[in-house]
Amino acid sequence: MQTAPHADGVVIGGFTDHHVHLQLVDHASLAGSRLGRVIDLGGNPEVLTSYAGSPRFVSLRSLNDRKETLRSLSERAPATQARRGELRRASVEFAGAFLTPPGGYPSDRSWAPTGSFREIADEADAATAVAEMADAGATRIKVASNSTAGPVFADAVFRTIVELAGARGLPVVAHAEGPGQAQRAARLGAATLAHAPFTERLTEEEIAEQAASVSWISTLAIHDDADRARAIDNVRRFHAAGGAVLYGTDMGNGPTPVDLNPREIDALREAGVEGAALLQALHPVDPSDPASVQLLLPEGDADPLHAQILEV
Repeated sequence: MQTAPHADGVVIGGFTDHHVHLQLVDHASLAGSRLGRVIDLGGNPEVLTSYAGSPRFVSLRSLNDRKETLRSLSERAPATQARRGELRRASVEFAGAFLTPPGGYPSDRSWAPTGSFREIADEADAATAVAEMADAGATRIKVASNSTAGPVFADAVFRTIVELAGARGLPVVAHAEGPGQAQRAARLGAATLAHAPFTERLTEEEIAEQAASVSWISTLAIHDDADRARAIDNVRRFHAAGGAVLYGTDMGNGPTPVDLNPREIDALREAGVEGAALLQALHPVDPSDPASVQLLLPEGDADPLHAQILEV
């Protein structure tokens, strides 16, 4: 009977990127990555359904452009072996289209694919839209609340979306951008902020309220200069207050890798999210799941960038 190669360390499932846009990247490249799960937060639900239902296994013979990546991974951790034969593809979850008011973000953005946003005029529209996303297989609902880019929902409509989504067992993820929008989204019932707040420095009282009620998806590496500094400062204090930080890159926002993002990892460490907290933010999937990428983290090495794809 063939035995698995010996390697000292801890076997885990692939990591989770909690904020991606698969229609804006070469999603097939996930097959050679260290990601075991991705969550799309804004795309055409019909297209995303096809991604979510695609085969879990991809032959390495069709991944010639990934061989150099796999070779470099093996060189960084000689005690491990790259998987031979087949690589498991990351599982895909999605929110479906952005729900936004007429003329709201991202309806005027050239990068937004057809069907990736759904304009909601009132509570009746909200009920139809939530049902459409849920019926398409969404595992959460995405709400746009970006006051710097156009109108945002009235409180009553936002609350209605939260209630309707909750009735279908779906948490609401909010793109909160602009003064006061992070606090408003949390107050109106959003479970998660799609981006760590970056347009303003939250007060200590606001940080405490956020830590008690919502989780934040990091997306720190998409920012530069003042926005980046504010976001990292907010995450540092949010994490210290016990808030739940989730690794997410906004994959597709600029030239982001379809894999773990070293710049995002570095920014999280800068914000004090490291070691066990960083692994928790990356949310490894169950290594016994046959659909999961299998990774090994060398014992005593909490750096997820050293994770290797293994034959297990």
